[in-house]
Amino acid sequence: MRARSTRRTLAAIGLSGLLIAAAGCGSSSNANSSSSSSSGATTTAAAAAPAKKAIKVGLVTDIGGLNDRSFNSLANQGLEQSKSQLGITGRVLTSKSNADYIPNLSTLAQQKYDLVIGVGFLMADAVDTVAKKFPNTKFAIIDVDATGLKGKPTNVEGLLFKEQESGYLAGYLAGLYAKGNNVTTISSVGGQKIPPVDHYIAGYEAGAKAADPSIKTLHAYSQDFVDQAKCKEIALNQIAQGSKVVFQVAGQCGLGALDAAKGKNLQGIGVDADQAYLGSYILTSAIKKVDQSVIDTVKQVQDDKYTGGANTTFSVANQGAGIGKIGAAGTKYQAQVDAVAKKIAAGSITIPDTVAK
Repeated sequence: MRARSTRRTLAAIGLSGLLIAAAGCGSSSNANSSSSSSSGATTTAAAAAPAKKAIKVGLVTDIGGLNDRSFNSLANQGLEQSKSQLGITGRVLTSKSNADYIPNLSTLAQQKYDLVIGVGFLMADAVDTVAKKFPNTKFAIIDVDATGLKGKPTNVEGLLFKEQESGYLAGYLAGLYAKGNNVTTISSVGGQKIPPVDHYIAGYEAGAKAADPSIKTLHAYSQDFVDQAKCKEIALNQIAQGSKVVFQVAGQCGLGALDAAKGKNLQGIGVDADQAYLGSYILTSAIKKVDQSVIDTVKQVQDDKYTGGANTTFSVANQGAGIGKIGAAGTKYQAQVDAVAKKIAAGSITIPDTVAK
């Protein structure tokens, strides 16, 4: 598999040393030089950075929609930042069901958008199909290995994340919290059982057990990314089995799992975006910079550096993955989590990406 790891450095790291802030893009600068002749005359040359290429970028959400407060919302943030900072024209088409994927992707391609981005693993077959019909349109798809698409399209770039690294850090923190507070069980609520979800959960459980080998971990799947009631019910069942920390890996549906933790005065862990804003009960969030992946891909197209048929991978090492703000209940473990993050970045910790049965 060909993978092309991004070498861009994001602008800032938050309280945990792992929370990544969106990088500033497309700023122009002037370079001045002067020289003096024997007569004292001075000449000045100003070199301005060339203007970014004006392109059209379309975004197609998955069924989670823009109100999921995580995955799709982050992608849209990346598009909005690209509009304001890079001068592009952008449009978002929201998918209400899987049947909307091909029509939405096709609409943007037919309207001559230079880059069309599909948000999520569930859109893999649709992107594969539409990319073959529009070979002159550049596509990108989040959470899908472009080299694994059935039709092997050369005009699709995969935007991948090492979710297991983010999950491991969140799990390690949860394990430390559990060990320090006589907690025996923690849990996770997944949406559909797809690779990105399992990557998070596998890392979470491995990290927790690295911090506390005696910890018991529970996980279950709602098979849904939208219905909050489904995830809340699963979380309440886990809480009844002794879970004191609930990790949501289910987009908008997962907000129900966090609500269950809040209602029982327990700890919750957010996903994709930093969900600390939900309240003080959020221990941390396992994050991935979906917004930055959108901005980076837009830049590639503007700079004629886009390469289809390959992947860009975001990780802890290049600050494309990590955890968000650590809540009050976990701040005492900050240094220990930071130390583990450095080991992950150095490649000295092997993290599973499949869930143990």
